[in-house]
Amino acid sequence: GAQGMTGAAVLSALGALHGHAGRVFVGLLDQVAQQAAAAANPSLMFRALQSLPWETSVVVCGCGGGELIQNHLPKVLSSAAKLVLDADALNAIACDTSLQTLLKKRAHRQRITVLTPHPLEAARLLSTTSHHIQADRLRAAQQLADMFQAIVVLKGAGSVVTSPTHRPVINGSGNARLATAGTGDVLSGLIGAYLARSAIAFDATCHAVFMHGHVADTWPPAGPALDAALLAAYVQ
Repeated sequence: GAQGMTGAAVLSALGALHGHAGRVFVGLLDQVAQQAAAAANPSLMFRALQSLPWETSVVVCGCGGGELIQNHLPKVLSSAAKLVLDADALNAIACDTSLQTLLKKRAHRQRITVLTPHPLEAARLLSTTSHHIQADRLRAAQQLADMFQAIVVLKGAGSVVTSPTHRPVINGSGNARLATAGTGDVLSGLIGAYLARSAIAFDATCHAVFMHGHVADTWPPAGPALDAALLAAYVQ
């Protein structure tokens, strides 16, 4: 939630809330926007970043983070009990080897991490092109999982979910209604909620990805256009 991008953080938080996380804290990088965001979303708990309980929380990081998110990633990577990394957090890690090292160390400390890249973000992490990622999505997802010892959700048509110890799963739910800005932020929050609800991280991630697409599959054809805010309200 950096300046001009607080909507991404709020969408992620709403995805977590409607995914039955129960209690959702939001730490915005844009402190000026916090009062307005809190007034518009009274069901969310807005807090200063420094006061968030990283060590006992499922943390979703990167949504609308911009370049500022890089300054906070060392603390997040070192402290978060469970962690979902999306968007600008992935971009920051892709260009910073020290952050990559911290990410890899999480597995040694038995900390669960989920990466949710779209093809271009995956390409940056693997120092290749999105064309190569799309040419063999299963292989690319597994490469990322093995490199960072994390669960990976390679987003797109037929999102791929894999980990260093699981066979890849191809998600069958979802359609073109999800091809709109902000739906990935909602997915990150929903994965965070499912991780908070379940002790089996890989299954929780697969279920969240499926339910995210299921909303689009069951959206009434005569209903309003499905945008990210409506998606966040209807996930569960």
